Order: sequence, then structure tokens, then C-alpha cells
Amino acid sequence: MSARGKARRRALDILFEAELRSENPLTVLAERVARAEPPVNEYTSTLVEGVVRHVRRIDDLIETYSEGWTLDRMPAVDRNVLRAGTYELLWMPDVPDGVVISEWVHLASELSTDDSPQFVNGLLARFNQLKPKLAL
Repeated sequence: MSARGKARRRALDILFEAELRSENPLTVLAERVARAEPPVNEYTSTLVEGVVRHVRRIDDLIETYSEGWTLDRMPAVDRNVLRAGTYELLWMPDVPDGVVISEWVHLASELSTDDSPQFVNGLLARFNQLKPKLAL
């Protein structure tokens, strides 16, 4: 797994843990940075901080374009994969779109339900298609 792939996985772990503990992801991130076992990659911090900064807009997009699914009905892993993937896709132009989608779909296939990779792929691909029209 590439360094960025590991950073994405770690960011997902932090976002997921924060949701399960009903804590701010920045608090969990700070705990992980302080503990430094394993060390927190700078890219992990960038992803978590970006999701927190844009979570309202990200959640609005997910709710709007995920047909038949509310955020509450989604598995927590999928919800956080989509949040982080949407942030990286829409707010980090230095990362190729295809790589972003592929990496987050891969994490969904590793960590969530059998239907999750297709769902994540479809939604992130839709955001990629609409990217020029989405008001960020």
C-alpha cells in the first residue's frame, strides 16, 4: 500500500472512531498525533481536517445524490469513506480523480458490505462528473 493509501486508511479510521465515540474528529486526530503509535502522516491530518472543515457541504452533497439513502441509513464505514473521498475529490485538485475514486472504492471493498464498493464508486463518479457545476 502506498504512503497516501495508508494515510487514507488512517484518516478513515480516525473519522470512523470519532463518529462511534461521538467526538469531534479533530480531538481523535490530536490524540493519535500525540500518541504517535503509529505515527500520523501529514496527509492523514490534511484529510481529517478537510472533512471537518467541509462536512456540512459534503453531507449535503451525499444526501442530495445518494438516491434512496440517507446518511443515517448508510453503514458508518460508507458514510466516512464518502466524506473523505468527496473531500479529496472536490477540494484537493493535485490528486488525480481516478486515483481518488479507486482508492476509496478499494477501502470500501476491504472494510464494508459487498454492495458498498459499487455504491461508493457510483457516488464519487457522479461528483467527479458534476465537479465543474458544484458550488464549493
